[in-house]
Amino acid sequence: MTAGTTFEQHLDRVPDQLALSVLGRWAARCYDHRRTVLVVWILLIIGVTAISQVIGTRFQNDFTAGNTPSQQAANILASRFPARSGDTADVVFHAATPITSAANRATIARVVRRLDPLPHVVAVTSPFSPDAAQQVAGSGHIAYAVVQFDTTSDRLPATSVNAVIATAEAADRHGFDVALGGDPISSVITAAPGPSEGIGVTAAILIMLLAFGSVVAMGLPIITALFGLGIGIALLELVTHLLVVPTFAPEMAAMIGIGVGIDYALFIATRYRQGLFEGRGPRNAVIVSIMTSGRSVLFAGSTVVISLFGLFLVGQAYMIGVATACIVAVLLVLLAALTLLPALLGFAGDAIDKLHLPGLLQSGGPPVPNGFWFRWSRFIQKRAWITGTVAALVLVLLALPLFSMRLAFTDAGNDPPSLTTRQAYDLLAQGFGPGFNGPLVVAVSMPGPTASSGVGQLRAVIAATPGVADVVPPQYNASKSGAVLVAYPTTSPQAAATQSLVRTLRADVIPRVVSGTLVDAQVGGETAVSIDAATFLGSRLLLVIGAVLVLSFLFLMAVFRSVVLPLKAVIMNLLSVGAAYGVIVAVFQWGWLGSVVGIGHTGPIDPWIPVTMFTILFGLSMDYEVFLLSRIREEWLHTGDNSLAVADGLAVTGRIITAAAAIMFCVFASFVIKDPLHILKVFGLGLAVAVAVDVTLVRMVLVPSLMELLGTRNWWMPRRLARVLPSLGLEARLPPV
Repeated sequence: MTAGTTFEQHLDRVPDQLALSVLGRWAARCYDHRRTVLVVWILLIIGVTAISQVIGTRFQNDFTAGNTPSQQAANILASRFPARSGDTADVVFHAATPITSAANRATIARVVRRLDPLPHVVAVTSPFSPDAAQQVAGSGHIAYAVVQFDTTSDRLPATSVNAVIATAEAADRHGFDVALGGDPISSVITAAPGPSEGIGVTAAILIMLLAFGSVVAMGLPIITALFGLGIGIALLELVTHLLVVPTFAPEMAAMIGIGVGIDYALFIATRYRQGLFEGRGPRNAVIVSIMTSGRSVLFAGSTVVISLFGLFLVGQAYMIGVATACIVAVLLVLLAALTLLPALLGFAGDAIDKLHLPGLLQSGGPPVPNGFWFRWSRFIQKRAWITGTVAALVLVLLALPLFSMRLAFTDAGNDPPSLTTRQAYDLLAQGFGPGFNGPLVVAVSMPGPTASSGVGQLRAVIAATPGVADVVPPQYNASKSGAVLVAYPTTSPQAAATQSLVRTLRADVIPRVVSGTLVDAQVGGETAVSIDAATFLGSRLLLVIGAVLVLSFLFLMAVFRSVVLPLKAVIMNLLSVGAAYGVIVAVFQWGWLGSVVGIGHTGPIDPWIPVTMFTILFGLSMDYEVFLLSRIREEWLHTGDNSLAVADGLAVTGRIITAAAAIMFCVFASFVIKDPLHILKVFGLGLAVAVAVDVTLVRMVLVPSLMELLGTRNWWMPRRLARVLPSLGLEARLPPV
């Protein structure tokens, strides 16, 4: 198209697209049948919630990773020690008086007797049992019993684990504390959700009041997002019976759902108010808002969902569960924005600006000529080299800590102090050392009784390995075809030294003893499982990032008919994500500003966080990228002036993008301040930083700087590629006013 061709003339050459007519008819039906639409949504949220409450949930923290050495150890236990193939839980006792006193021994014996016959409990080893390991602390005030279950935590019914917890805690009294730990306990015990969602919604209300100045205009996006998220969370609870969904998934889905749901509804409501300002009636304004902003929202939501599908490339059940949780939340709030919101706008009609705040009401008209955003863009463009370089350097500086990122699953030491899992962790560390919270289970497969001497030698060599505090005597099965050694590290499960110890045992210590024999020994246990899963996830991170970036590059080329703009968008996204990674490493791994965000102690980054964060951040940043660049492209097609197109595009979209990003930032940041779960604090901080960086340094500085420096090259595409690449342009043919 020539530079002098108007945008309207360009639209005359664009054939009608089925998607546009479908969206227009859809919006009209939702408007015309708004009472039916509202009743259906109310019945859905009541019905799905009731069903989920009746059926219950089955969350699972199963972080296994395929045929790893820890899985091979589990296989040996399953074949040689069927009774020990399940997981164990620790019941930790702490007494003010000596734990070996007659009264305390009687209390512990009574707890053991009551636990033993419970469903799925194979055996309970008392700290005073003749065959017990070192289960009484040297201080004489702490001891623990071991509960052996008949299966792994992901297969244990929650009712059985809760029965163990209730039975043990019944003995808790003043001067005699009982706490429980272990993977089975962690699978059913989690912190109650904090007030994070409420704080985020409150912040969104205040921001939209400033953006709209109207109570009605503010309330509609909030109602829409909460309806969609409510049904999404209820559906997620049903999905837990079909997929491996971690316990933190609902809070994570709420974090994403509230942020994108309010943003999507905000974009549509803003366009509706613009339609009213243009003189369109409410029905026509609803149709136009869905055909324009609604189509952009549909595209934006689709990019988030497509990005989340990248987590399926990891090939792990719990990652698929995390992705599904977020996908369900995004799809439901997207559906609410495209169906429920048009109906609510029909009820509001011309009264959307009623109940406005004095002096704050914003009209739906275009921005003031030469307003702040136009002048800001011109300011940046005149100093493009300087401003672009400074912004890029700040992003690189924020990203530098990511090169020291250490991936490992955090342990119960990061749980809130109020949880019994954290209390058990602290008591075991106090009485026996931090390594007792993560014993290494060495499963041995033997050809027969003659190999028992080799097992004794293996125990001696492992015990002499630096980093090992103790190794209990081997336990053999009846046929002497298998043995179990339990080694306690000197360091906590999430410590880097523990990871090094596991690698040393596997690569050097154990092969040196069993090489040339028929003995097979593998290091397993919860700690080894976590280490193997972290290693596996780290190896898949680049695969997921590469796949998402390539697909997004091709997709954006089809949307904007340019090679340069998609390349710029990919680089900008990488810088934003890199800055977010760097900040979470500095805060949670190095301990910077730890007291501000309320972390107990430093530790590694859970390995699922970087890969999940990337897929979500890419989708979220693409929302703003498409919203801004589509408007800039519209101005470019209209004027052919690149600099003016960037300035006008930023002037039109700057306020709404900033408001949307501010809402999302507040939602994410609220999880850092108020949520008790460590992993959600990490995730919330990373997302909040990425959104803040994206809307300030990227959209306000780097985009206008780079597009000014590139000039007309922004819109370059080889002719041959343009002929074969499908067009997914965002232009819409609108009905007349």
